[in-house]
Amino acid sequence: MGQEPPPPAEPVALLTGHTGKPTAVRLLSARRGSRAWKVQGPKGAAAVKANTPDGHNAHEKAAEMAQEDDDLLRLTAAGAISPDYRVSAGTWEGGRWLAINWIDGPPLWQALAPARSPKVDRAAVRSRLTGIARTWTQHLARMHTAGWAHADVQPTNTLVTNDDQAAVIDYALACGPDGHRRVPYRGALTHTTAPEIATQILATPDDTHIQAHPAADIWSLGASLFWCWTGHRPVPYDETTDRLEKLAAIAKGTTTALPDARPWPFPAFEDTITACLAPDPADRPTAKELTTSW
Repeated sequence: MGQEPPPPAEPVALLTGHTGKPTAVRLLSARRGSRAWKVQGPKGAAAVKANTPDGHNAHEKAAEMAQEDDDLLRLTAAGAISPDYRVSAGTWEGGRWLAINWIDGPPLWQALAPARSPKVDRAAVRSRLTGIARTWTQHLARMHTAGWAHADVQPTNTLVTNDDQAAVIDYALACGPDGHRRVPYRGALTHTTAPEIATQILATPDDTHIQAHPAADIWSLGASLFWCWTGHRPVPYDETTDRLEKLAAIAKGTTTALPDARPWPFPAFEDTITACLAPDPADRPTAKELTTSW
């Protein structure tokens, strides 16, 4: 195996004043034209993202990186996310980079793995599930109140901290109230795409911007909880099915009944997830309503 590519020198130099001189740098991911690293120092850690300079879509990914930084600045100004989330951003010889403070915690899929066992129907597990869901919706409620949609609510963009709180990350696809984006929004992870977004993707050209609204985040929230708790995606299709066929299945608005998939009964939790997965966006609860319903 070849040596892992290092992060751009510019953010690493900047982080020396933030985390201290880096003691460890680890490549976290390299996919879809971008890379991410964890940069650890004696005073803390940060995540660094940068576009892959030699990728076929380098210009597009650099534009997406600039878009995410703009989103973070606007969301922070609106009070929708903590000012401690973003560290800095800038350019390098290969394009754009972005640095954010490191959040310790596994992604939702990993965090909920114990709950997928039929043998763990206990009060503590139920309390943990509802606590994660409640803090997740509190994050979304702040965004939605400011007129924003995260537009990429999914298991890998939700971390669970040591105190069982949900932390939302990755705002690259966020849609603001003015509908302006440098890069058109065309949906995110297929499995958690809301029916109305799937319908618009299928009905419009690839360069047409689709404005995501808060109700789409709520469907994606329900789909993520369904998936990570039961181990099954809410809309069944074969993994080898073409993406457009998957979107067509989602657009129908039909999901698997939770009692047919869940590992153990939890009626109140099931009812709330089912409400989030309502085919009509108008029938879904708001994030603010959900903060008191889990």
